[in-house]
Amino acid sequence: MTLPLETPRLRLRAFQMEDAADFAAYRSDPLVARYQGWQAPFSLDQAHEFIAEMQTTRPGIPDEWYQIAIELKQDGRLIGDCAFYILPEDGQQAEIGFTLTRAYQGQGLATEAVTRLIDYLFDTFQLHRLRALCDVDNRASSRLLERVGMRREAHFIENFWSKGEWRSEYGYGLLRRERNNSTKDHPILPEA
Repeated sequence: MTLPLETPRLRLRAFQMEDAADFAAYRSDPLVARYQGWQAPFSLDQAHEFIAEMQTTRPGIPDEWYQIAIELKQDGRLIGDCAFYILPEDGQQAEIGFTLTRAYQGQGLATEAVTRLIDYLFDTFQLHRLRALCDVDNRASSRLLERVGMRREAHFIENFWSKGEWRSEYGYGLLRRERNNSTKDHPILPEA
């Protein structure tokens, strides 16, 4: 199974240069960038550079993040991205991440995209386990990770320096067998 991936409302696909303006716009939003590793504003030049790098990267290469564009099927608009990183020390595990532009948050779209990403990773790469990290203050992301079936496994206290302060994170995990036995065949729950 390769990209693009479909959901009822979304297409998850490779980034294209035409995405640069929308990509730079949502990455420049201070509220979107608040819990992320980049600094806002995010320039159009940075967006072009990032997309050019993604266009030379194949999904599933250990030790390389692969970012996937989230496109709204209705109008072809880029509304966010999701990403994964197969761990270099263990090719049977990966970390995931996601970002959605503010205008499309709270509509179940991030849940739809992450659910599809999880299925793709388990089905295509036959991974044993997925993990995700989430800032403890990012309640919307914590709820999303739990909604897609991930379990909170850790609370890391002031474990990373970000934007001038020590931040704490929750660690989440999901095994393939848990995915196959629980949430995969259930409808996607709406965001609260």
